[in-house]
Amino acid sequence: MTANDEHHPDVARAFGNDRLLDMATLKALAHPLRTQLLDLLSQYGPSTASRLGERLGESSGATSYHLRQLAKHELVREVTGKGTARERWWERVPVGITLDARAVGDSPSARAAADTITRQWQSTREALLADFLYRGVAELPTEWQDASVVASSNLRLTAEQLQRFAVDIAERIGALAEEYRNQQVPGARPVQIQFNAFPLIDGGESS
Repeated sequence: MTANDEHHPDVARAFGNDRLLDMATLKALAHPLRTQLLDLLSQYGPSTASRLGERLGESSGATSYHLRQLAKHELVREVTGKGTARERWWERVPVGITLDARAVGDSPSARAAADTITRQWQSTREALLADFLYRGVAELPTEWQDASVVASSNLRLTAEQLQRFAVDIAERIGALAEEYRNQQVPGARPVQIQFNAFPLIDGGESS
């Protein structure tokens, strides 16, 4: 099963992901606000606790606390050389995350944590796609509309074929993504590849 940063181990290796969530990190991330904070830093890049709080309708004290908890588990980190003692900048640690449901075990608390994380990831994906579909035509320039795709294919496959298919796609996406990872060029804006591939409506273009 694949969901956001969650992958079958073989697919994760194809993407180049190399961090399997351990039990402690899994439970630390299983807080809706922490999952949202990690998502926002993934989608829009470095930010401060106050800016993230404004986006989420939370106090900067709450977001600051939860960012520090994420940092303890090396999911986020302070941006070196940016910000002040009163206004710290945070970024996601640039490594993929693998959540292997089979590695969680039978603990009810672990299963509940995994379920919380995957539900939040799925909710975020659905909200971003819906936002693009509902607002994209009205708010995005034509070139961004033409560059986007929302696609699906219906096939009959065996489990082995599906896994091979997923690994092949993951390898290709992973290789292509590395060409553009962490770039800051004029005209660039946050883009999410599902595949669907579309710009995030409220991301804005780089200057």
